[in-house]
Amino acid sequence: MSDTANPMRRRRLLTGLCALGLGLPRIGRVDETDDAVRAAPPQENDVLSFAFGEREGQVIVPQDLAVGSAQIFAYPMDAAIRVARNGSRLNQILLVRLDPDWLSERTRARSAEGIVAYSGVCTHTGCDITDWDEEAVRFQCPCHESQFDPSDGARVVGGPAPWQLAALPLKLVDGQLMVAGVFEGRVGFQQPGLDPFGF
Repeated sequence: MSDTANPMRRRRLLTGLCALGLGLPRIGRVDETDDAVRAAPPQENDVLSFAFGEREGQVIVPQDLAVGSAQIFAYPMDAAIRVARNGSRLNQILLVRLDPDWLSERTRARSAEGIVAYSGVCTHTGCDITDWDEEAVRFQCPCHESQFDPSDGARVVGGPAPWQLAALPLKLVDGQLMVAGVFEGRVGFQQPGLDPFGF
């Protein structure tokens, strides 16, 4: 019995090892795909996920945003494979919900039920825009106090920032908040010694 069982066991072991060996390159490709997804900018039909905190990685729904409350920090997420595009700081997004009547016409066209989305990186020196001026209803950069008006395309309304925050158009699909297109405007910040507009 041992004479016939040993070759069978060896055959099963070799078959299993071969299958494992064939699977490992596939695992490597999945990781490489995930890395490419993480580094890619927001894409149409991405969902939005919490960037930090207890709910990091969870999908954001419209009910998570109250009108006039401070921004939520988000990353776009590939809806099909549930991988957040968090491989670049430039993908960090500010989400805030405003009364649709407060929005400029162009901003309203990019919004979803008053929810607007903008790049979370200050256009001055690249700090994260973490502050919120509740009274003025504005984003504020903690580094040099640039202020941006989310109701009007995140235009600069105070401080040294050279241009507005890039806007990310949104849409609602079956009640799900989704990205409707690519960033509109320049994403990033002024490089020291360089003209921000490339002249």
